[in-house]
Amino acid sequence: MEWVEAISRAIEYMEEHITEELTAEAISAQVHISPFYFQKGFSLLCGFSMKEYIRNRRLALAGNELASGETKVIDVALKYGYDSPDSFTKAFTRFHGVTPSMVLKNSTMLKSFAPLKIKISLEGGYFMDYRIVKKESFTVLGVSKRFSYENAKTEVPGFWGEHYAAGNGKYVCGMFGINIDEKMGGEDFEYLIADVYNPALDIPEGFVTKVIPAFTWAVFPCRGAMPDALQDVNKKIFTEWLPALKEYEFAAGYCIEMYDDPQKYSKGTNDENYYCEIWIPVKKKIKSSEK
Repeated sequence: MEWVEAISRAIEYMEEHITEELTAEAISAQVHISPFYFQKGFSLLCGFSMKEYIRNRRLALAGNELASGETKVIDVALKYGYDSPDSFTKAFTRFHGVTPSMVLKNSTMLKSFAPLKIKISLEGGYFMDYRIVKKESFTVLGVSKRFSYENAKTEVPGFWGEHYAAGNGKYVCGMFGINIDEKMGGEDFEYLIADVYNPALDIPEGFVTKVIPAFTWAVFPCRGAMPDALQDVNKKIFTEWLPALKEYEFAAGYCIEMYDDPQKYSKGTNDENYYCEIWIPVKKKIKSSEK
């Protein structure tokens, strides 16, 4: 259960350093996982991003300290990473529903947010389909935009909506949704809505080409109405498949979603038989005796 244990150790590290600067690079380095996959896996396992977790824990702890009546707002704000009382007050009010000054003056109801505890339970026992496939490099044509890990869950779907609303579906239908973080670190990543590139055609203005390197891919089929079917398989990859994986590990900062043509289905992407795939690059683990 290396993956789940790594997330648990990362949570312990965050708790121990909750008043210090915490970055994805620093946290993931503690558990020897790339920031790219750490942030993706953390979100899928825990239900919110790493930054959301840290922010919520800090605000919950700040509420406890203010409720004691023994500290000043400015001191608490600075302790939990806020540069000014104003920015702290805004964040605190959004989280607790009351201002810090109200907590100091009255016995006010506050929200708690307990530290996460990852428990390993026997929830498997079913078959999860996947195949290991070697693919040569290929080139895609698409539109590209960078997203922060913090906001990707809501902003990437909006990017797709903007693409079709602008009439760009006539150039790129959207066979692929490609997530790229070549350095496997940092706070953001590149995302492409793309099709296979046809070099015989001109590249429309505002579009880019990108070479996807040759990799060995773990390919996971998803069948069912979107986005639930895709999200369900994505979660199982990180909670069931990856913890049980013995021979392979992540190879690079790529994740590809391949979508079938919605016109082949009576209800389009909402059809119960709609098909798509998730591709993750993998490589054979190096055994300790081979190092």
